[in-house]
Amino acid sequence: MKGFGRRTTQWFPRAAAIAIATVIVLIGSASPVFAKYASYVMDAETGRVLHAVNSNTRNYPASLTKMMTVYLLFEALEQGKITLKKPLKVSHRAARQPASRLALRAGTTIAVEEAIQALIVKSANDVATVVAEALAGSEREFALKMTARARKLGMTRTTFRNASGLYNRAQLSTARDMAVLARALIRDFPQYYHYFSKKSFAHGGNRYRSHNKLLTAYNGTDGIKTGYINASGFNLVASVERDGHRLIGVVFGGRSSSSRNRHMIKLLDKGFRLVNQNRGSAVATARAAPNPAPAPRVTAPAKAKVADARPTPRPNAAPPPAKPRASRPPAKSSGTADWAIQVGAYRYYNPAHKMARLAVDQVPDMLEGGVIKVIPLKKKNRRTLWRARIMGLTKEQAYSACDALQRKGRDCMEVRMKGIKVIRSDKA
Repeated sequence: MKGFGRRTTQWFPRAAAIAIATVIVLIGSASPVFAKYASYVMDAETGRVLHAVNSNTRNYPASLTKMMTVYLLFEALEQGKITLKKPLKVSHRAARQPASRLALRAGTTIAVEEAIQALIVKSANDVATVVAEALAGSEREFALKMTARARKLGMTRTTFRNASGLYNRAQLSTARDMAVLARALIRDFPQYYHYFSKKSFAHGGNRYRSHNKLLTAYNGTDGIKTGYINASGFNLVASVERDGHRLIGVVFGGRSSSSRNRHMIKLLDKGFRLVNQNRGSAVATARAAPNPAPAPRVTAPAKAKVADARPTPRPNAAPPPAKPRASRPPAKSSGTADWAIQVGAYRYYNPAHKMARLAVDQVPDMLEGGVIKVIPLKKKNRRTLWRARIMGLTKEQAYSACDALQRKGRDCMEVRMKGIKVIRSDKA
């Protein structure tokens, strides 16, 4: 028995040490100091990666999650399922969500437009649950829709478990995926994106200020979202536009909001320096060209000439009739205006035109000879929607272009044209 006691005495300190070390690791892993760092900077127009560190490492997104909640809310607005004035009911479950919140009372309502601002500016968790239940019946079902939409957008390493970003060990994302989501919000809903620029909003007699201090501290910032939980550290996705050029930056795992913001500014400064270096050669090329097109920004001459249905003609700028490429089989149709692709429908002309131009820049070889045109669609009791299209394609071109754009995460559908009237605008 004495021998047994000595062995026990020798074994216990080792076991205790292992247990204590395990507890220390577990506690430390939930601290912002030990949160995994990741950063990413992307050219929003071209998708070019300007900076990446641990960009595919899965981390806790925290309230960056609300970007997807807002995406699905914008999508419901675009589809006419809800309106900005529609009241959303507050459930008992929503009212019990922890801070940050608006302290909504069960049984009351909040209008959709107020909900959008509360999600973006205040980062209200109770409002996130209200939106989830209104759009999907339950937050669990809404989280499944969020994850499904993430996959369609190309967010391959993101899984959502709630609408707010509150801690759930299975709710994970990456810096790259969050940049993809930010780009999709800007691209797909330009008519609603301005909400991300709001510095404050009022509700219930109180005024709430945005957590995104870059809106006032860094020139050109127009969004998009901050996030924080103990397990994640301080996260930020920022969108900055200067001289018509937009960058998207992402930082995960900051030790404080101020240090995170300073780090983001350094990353964006570096990104704009890289962009400006590349733009120098593009400017020189544009000045040398006899009839430069103002819309695309490229570092080399475009491979495809795509006519642009702009209202103000430029002298001697009419493109020659499109000729079929030698390598492409002859089309069954005339190849002039039988087929088109549609890359979105918007409430304003300019965003529609911009998205059509971006589609052309992404797959120029497949859209050779096409014509960018913006088609109005008037609906009863609703504002006109402007459909972004590239027309004058063969059936083969249309299907090939849509297939390529969808692989890049862009929405696209093929359209057979039948005498549609085109409305032109004096704005570029």
